[in-house]
Amino acid sequence: MSKRHLFSSLEGLVPKALRGIVASNPRLNLDETNRVVFDPESPKSIVSIISGGGSGHEPAWSGYVGTNMLAAAVGGDVFASPSTKQILAAVEAVPSDKGTLLVITNYTGDCLHFGLAAEKTKAKGNPCRMLICGDDVSIGKQGSLVGRRGLAAQIGVLKVLGAAAAEGLSLGELFDLGTAVNDQIVSIAATLDHCHVPGRTEHGALDPDVVEIGTGPHNEPGYKKLSPAPSAEGLVKEMLRYCLDETDPVRGYVKFNPGDETVLLVSNFGGMSNLEMGGLVDELLQQLLADWNIEPVRVYAGSIETSLNAPAFSVSVINLSGVAATSPYSLDQIKGFFDLKTDTAWEAVAGSQIYRRPRADQLVQPPVEERKVIDEARDIKIDPVLLERMLRRACNDLIKSEPDLTRWDTIMGDGDCGLTLETGAKALLEAIDGPHKIAAKGSVIEVLTELEEILEGKMGGTLGGILGIFFVSMRTALQENLELAKTEGLVSLWSKALSHAIHHLEQYTPAKIGDRTVMDTLIPFVEAMAATKSLKEGVAAAVAGSENTKKLKARLGRATYVGTGTDGKELPPDPGAWGAMVVIQGLLAAISE
Repeated sequence: MSKRHLFSSLEGLVPKALRGIVASNPRLNLDETNRVVFDPESPKSIVSIISGGGSGHEPAWSGYVGTNMLAAAVGGDVFASPSTKQILAAVEAVPSDKGTLLVITNYTGDCLHFGLAAEKTKAKGNPCRMLICGDDVSIGKQGSLVGRRGLAAQIGVLKVLGAAAAEGLSLGELFDLGTAVNDQIVSIAATLDHCHVPGRTEHGALDPDVVEIGTGPHNEPGYKKLSPAPSAEGLVKEMLRYCLDETDPVRGYVKFNPGDETVLLVSNFGGMSNLEMGGLVDELLQQLLADWNIEPVRVYAGSIETSLNAPAFSVSVINLSGVAATSPYSLDQIKGFFDLKTDTAWEAVAGSQIYRRPRADQLVQPPVEERKVIDEARDIKIDPVLLERMLRRACNDLIKSEPDLTRWDTIMGDGDCGLTLETGAKALLEAIDGPHKIAAKGSVIEVLTELEEILEGKMGGTLGGILGIFFVSMRTALQENLELAKTEGLVSLWSKALSHAIHHLEQYTPAKIGDRTVMDTLIPFVEAMAATKSLKEGVAAAVAGSENTKKLKARLGRATYVGTGTDGKELPPDPGAWGAMVVIQGLLAAISE
């Protein structure tokens, strides 16, 4: 497909797009710094529904902020989850006396960052729950630890929840209703080619006579390639079979009884023409009735959740009767939730009405945060020259490795890992050289605190979430066990803190050694440090762990959906594991200089 774009790079494009999006609903406000679109008139008397994810899926999710739908939405970089700090800004923008419900799709980075934001919100005494939506049947029930991937039907869940919240349902009632709706959805996607990200020089591509089925919305390769490409009729037949064949032990997620009332939701990934989308909907309706005796009572079709310019689409069927049978709400009530009017992009597939107000009233600036003061009594000091040398070496080595990390991650998924790590490294170098000169005092706690700010505020994606939790836990453990440095030495203190951090991180991710993730580097490093009290031995274990990922098939993260590596050929290393190893190795090299 064409690599040409109106904008030649991603630089500044996401905030520019958000300014354009809120122009279509001038009631909304935009916190541009945190990429939060929110409804300033969202009532405190109802539960605030908040969603979000990586940019590139527009109108999801900022386009669905408004009356009877979302109170706020937060956007990350393209195909990368928003950071914890951004999500917390969204929560604070729409306070509610009844609590906040975070509704996300089932992707690792989103789960980590929204999960941490939920924990921090609850820690402040504010009710908050997180609902993870997954509707994709392509991965099946076997062979994956992560569950079903989220596709466009999550927007249908948001529509129901927004309407139900407006009617005054409690936080718990909304969570249960959202779960009931999600459990009655089957979805699958197909693509004629992968999307192209502005400014990127590498991206996946399909041969002209190939159609891929079971694709995700982040350029992930699909479950199966069909070659030669089937006709439109043949493709629709296979997709509906995956969704509706209840006898399939791997993909029979939802039971449809005769006479059940259903919703058909068809989402354009961004590159399908409206002409073909109309033909697709017609073909779907014909086959649903002829082959499955299903005649949907609601049909929603259009660019509901996209993937930049991908010539692809997803098909979802929602069993409304199944929802009614598993929840306290009648079929008419559930249909009423779908029918309640909004002033959002939802009306593009169900009717719309626009109200305008001056743009100057929409753009707001968040308050400037005061810099955290380090408690000298709970600090750890080392030679400032050594500290700065270690940080510079690790950051510079990581920046040099970015092209390889990006190339490897592009092969396995969305290609954001290298740029995410480079962003963090450059931000830390700026903090070293900036007015606060964070290494000048030799304060380890000041450096870790700055790292937390960088990870929460500037690094989205899975790695940002994992490393954010890791460093927060490590700093806490260091400060709580300072006496250990006096009795057993600084290395023992670091070993204990690292062990505490990895243990706490395991509460947020099921990843273990062998799953082909960053944990293949972190766990061996921490275990070796605990066993030997030697940084050199820890680094050796980290190097061995990252090298071993070349032989592993992913069991977690977006690479789970890639059918690569099953033929015995060596893969590139996991980019997250390799990036962590580069940093750890750089620290040791600086000490040895």
